[in-house]
Amino acid sequence: MSQRVRVRFAPSPTGPLHIGGVRTALFNYLFAKKHGGDFILRIEDTDQNRYVEGAEEYIINALNWCGLKFDEGPGLQGDFGPYRQSERKHLYKQYAEELIRNGKAYYAFDTAEQLDFHRKNHEANGKTFIYNWHNRLKLDNSLSLTPEEVQKRLDSGEDYVVRFLTAPDKKLHLKDIVRGTIEIDTNVLDDKVLFKGDGMPTYHLANIVDDHLMQITHVIRGEEWLPSLALHQQLYDAFGWNTPEFAHLPLIMKPVGKGKLSKRDGEKMGFPVFPLSWKESQGYREAGYFPEAVVNFLALLGWNPGTEKEIFSLGELVHSFSLERVNKSGARFDPDKTKWYNQQYLQNKANDELGELYAEILKKKSISIATKPKGYVEKVVALIKERAVFVADFWDLSDYFFVAPTSYNEKAAKKQWKEGTPDILNHLVSILEEISDFSSENVETIVKKWIGEQELSFGKVMPPLRLVIVGDMKGPHLFDIIAMIGKEDSIARIQKAILHLA
Repeated sequence: MSQRVRVRFAPSPTGPLHIGGVRTALFNYLFAKKHGGDFILRIEDTDQNRYVEGAEEYIINALNWCGLKFDEGPGLQGDFGPYRQSERKHLYKQYAEELIRNGKAYYAFDTAEQLDFHRKNHEANGKTFIYNWHNRLKLDNSLSLTPEEVQKRLDSGEDYVVRFLTAPDKKLHLKDIVRGTIEIDTNVLDDKVLFKGDGMPTYHLANIVDDHLMQITHVIRGEEWLPSLALHQQLYDAFGWNTPEFAHLPLIMKPVGKGKLSKRDGEKMGFPVFPLSWKESQGYREAGYFPEAVVNFLALLGWNPGTEKEIFSLGELVHSFSLERVNKSGARFDPDKTKWYNQQYLQNKANDELGELYAEILKKKSISIATKPKGYVEKVVALIKERAVFVADFWDLSDYFFVAPTSYNEKAAKKQWKEGTPDILNHLVSILEEISDFSSENVETIVKKWIGEQELSFGKVMPPLRLVIVGDMKGPHLFDIIAMIGKEDSIARIQKAILHLA
């Protein structure tokens, strides 16, 4: 590519960023970085009626959390700002007027009531009303009025819009990196509104003008924008500008059934659809996902590397990514697979990093670790993390490392607590009291030797011992637990349980 690659992610600040939007941003980022180019964030806020306070900040925070740092955008000015369309609105009118001067667009004065009348009239006759070549000369616009009438209406301040003049009887051959060549008959297209009398452009005009002025080389966006490609190509041609390359990404589909993944799907099935929490909706960050895991699973929704490899760092994704390997068909969202990704990343994280995260949870639970040996929390993490999907799982998997059980699993107690169990455990206490080296290996050797000497079965000793130490039949190697909590605590737990379960 001779020209420097420049791509943009251009969300509207109308609410939280859906993970489909995050994936679009990700694919733009990966493509830009793969080719040593620029990743730009542009906020498309021309529709002020739908603007939501805090949405822009949310978008930026979400991208930053995912590690998708933009090179230019709000708060990070480059040579092509400003990066909010509302701050660029002075630019668009001149381009709308240029199209009118060149016979590529026209003024339309039709009122909402007039258009509604035409729609209902067509519906009554089993037809669909389309404002284009077959009826525009019969409607209220500058094509059907004299220049003097048009000027008079403009001077009087009458409401108007600017519509694109779609040429009839043409075959457009549109190129898309993902979908190949698409042929469109212009006779089926309507004359889209480009500019409104209130001085604001519609998405279509602002989008094309901004992409041109910002020297965007590749437009990578969601499949929902594919129907707009014909108009956008015609606008580039009408201005005489070079057209960027287009790539329309497949939809992220529901886990079950048909259709695009929605917030409602997440609410029904209990998984996030936003990167960060928004009002009452939980985000992936707050649900305990690592950002690397979210980026990883999103990358493989609609793209495949051509290998069996599933775990990619962001750098590896940049190296491997290509638009040619993006699928045409929708990618079904799998909530269980997203958890699997998080589990893989958790298992591969260093114990000291996980220990710091766990320490924050312990602090919130008012669990003091000040009296514990250095590295205690990290050792606990090492013993239990293989059973965890999220850091939040650590407490349920390891609470007994920090507090003695106050109750015992009723089903397990009924099964494991026999008539002779208290005597066996009391004898075991006397054995433990004599051990000076309380390492896991040494305690295990001595206890197992004692079991053999007493001609006891392991089933009579080990399950009830786990029950009294842990409170349940869970946890890692029992002697690792005993060594970690120490001699004094281990003996105290056994004695307490004998009294409690008697």
